[in-house]
Amino acid sequence: MRVGIGYDSHRLVRGRRLVIGGVDIPFEQGLYGHSDADVLCHAIIDAILGALGSGDIGMHFPDTDRRWKDASSIEMLSEITGLVRRKGFEIAWIDSVVIAEKPRLRPFIEAMKGNISGAGIPYDTVNIKAKTNEGMGFTGKGEGMAAHAVCLLTKTVS
Repeated sequence: MRVGIGYDSHRLVRGRRLVIGGVDIPFEQGLYGHSDADVLCHAIIDAILGALGSGDIGMHFPDTDRRWKDASSIEMLSEITGLVRRKGFEIAWIDSVVIAEKPRLRPFIEAMKGNISGAGIPYDTVNIKAKTNEGMGFTGKGEGMAAHAVCLLTKTVS
């Protein structure tokens, strides 16, 4: 078994879509980033890459590469789940938390799990929690959002 942790954060800005877990969430602001800035997918990707010992999201999807400009983070996650299989592992568990003061994310969690599952992670091995920061820090002040994730990989039985 191998374990990895992931973290991501992005600031909120006007004029961008808010995409979390591959779900377009109605909100007056979106997350700023080179790709679609999906904090949840980015944290999960980093957790998986950590468990694989394969660097981080910036090594695989650099913000200097135009190919990833406004890219879907679900597609990026799909590429990483393919890497997991090629290296002889399978994802046994993902536990994650998205930290955002607004909007309320709980109504979107099942759709997020469905999108993440579509990227190659079994639906019943993904847990997503949504939390606020009780008005503290950049997330609590509504300046941005953050996500943490943990990944457990197991070696594929041949």
